[in-house]
This record gives sequence, structure tokens and C-alpha cells, in this order.
Amino acid sequence: MEYWLNAKPDDPVAFAAEVAAVCAVYQHAPAVAQQGKHVISTDEKTGIQALERAAPTLPMQPGLVERPEYEYLRHGTQCLIANFDVATGEVVAPTIGPSRTEQDFAAHIAQTIATDPEAPWLFIVDQLNTHKSEALVRLVARVCGIKEELGEKEKRGILQSMPTRAAFLSDTSHRIRFLSTPKHSSWLNHIDLWFSILVRRLLKRGNFTSVVDLRERILAFIAYFNKTMAKPFKWTYKGRPLTV
Repeated sequence: MEYWLNAKPDDPVAFAAEVAAVCAVYQHAPAVAQQGKHVISTDEKTGIQALERAAPTLPMQPGLVERPEYEYLRHGTQCLIANFDVATGEVVAPTIGPSRTEQDFAAHIAQTIATDPEAPWLFIVDQLNTHKSEALVRLVARVCGIKEELGEKEKRGILQSMPTRAAFLSDTSHRIRFLSTPKHSSWLNHIDLWFSILVRRLLKRGNFTSVVDLRERILAFIAYFNKTMAKPFKWTYKGRPLTV
């Protein structure tokens, strides 16, 4: 059984405009990249389990499918914060660690920007609160040289609330900015499509002896993917409502 949740927007007109904005970014990403700008789809994949099979997997034989052991040992979990370059199809500057706090996400964005520190960056993200955090606002202000008073969280100014922080982070005048997908529309974000590749190709049948082994295998897969499989997704969705 698979579960999914399609968006049921309170304001269909606003929802359509938000979807159209994301689709327009995808359409223009190749031309934007030629200007030295980066369009990056970013998200977290949390709770990736380092599972080790309790017995070796039995390989395929004539008349028999591969038979993995159903019992396993748990060695902990990791969180992958990954970037999908919309124009090239590569996964760039990944972060793997035990948590996904607002500091973790801001540090990930800082690490990503550092790969081309003077370039403009547009990050496509979902509505998670860590994508509208105080740490992220302060990072963007510092890197972009914005001297404006930021205020105080839950009290005043840009930092006051998630809406005020989101407005600052999405400001089109900033060299580094963020574009959010509508609520319950993570399927609009390319990185979530790539996560399904990671699951099918590595995680679903993986055997990991530790969280260190898990991290190394994920990073090795990303390097292999970039070298042999990376290409832009052919995005044809134009905002038409999805139907079952």
C-alpha cells in the first residue's frame, strides 16, 4: 500500500500561481545556468536506517530469486540533506549527519554556497519550518552583505515570524533566495524524485554495518550517479490539477 496526499488549497488561484512559479524556474534553469547562476532543489531525507542483515543474502540461482534475510540488526539512523542541480541533474554538496535542526540546514546551505561564493543561488524548498528559520535569515543577510535590522524572533522585524522570515528569504532582490513549493506539494521538488532513485538503487536492498558504512555508501552512490546517470529531469507538468 502507498499513501499520498494531494494538495487541497484554500485558495486555488494562489496555489496555481505558486505552482506556476516553480514550473517557470524549472523551464528557465538551463538558460539561468549559462549566466553563472545556480538553481538548486533541496530537501532532507530523514531517518535513513543503517540496517545489517542478520545472515548473508542468498544469491540468485536457476529457478530461484535472490533471497535476503528478513531479520536485521539496527545500527542507528542518518539524515541526508541533498541538493539537486536542476540544470545539470547532478547532486551537489550533500550533507549527512544525525539530525536536521535549523542549524544543520543553515550549515548545509552555507556549505553549498561556498562551492561558488560569488554566484547567485536560488533554492527550491518545501514548507518545513527549518527552511524559514532565524539561522537561515542570518546566514543570507551575512553572505549577501545585507545591513538591514533583522529584529527579534517572536517580537519584531524580519525575524518575528515564519511569514516575515519567508518573505525575506524569498526576496527577489537578494543574490541568495528561496522559493517554496505549496503545502503538500513536495512532488514539485526535483530532489524528492531523486530520493526515490536513491531508495530503489541503494537503500532498499542495502546492507549497512554501521552509520559510518551507511554514510560512505550514500556518498559513493552520489559520486557514481553524478558520473554515470546524472541528467536533468524532463519536467512537463504545467500546473494542471492532479487526478486519481
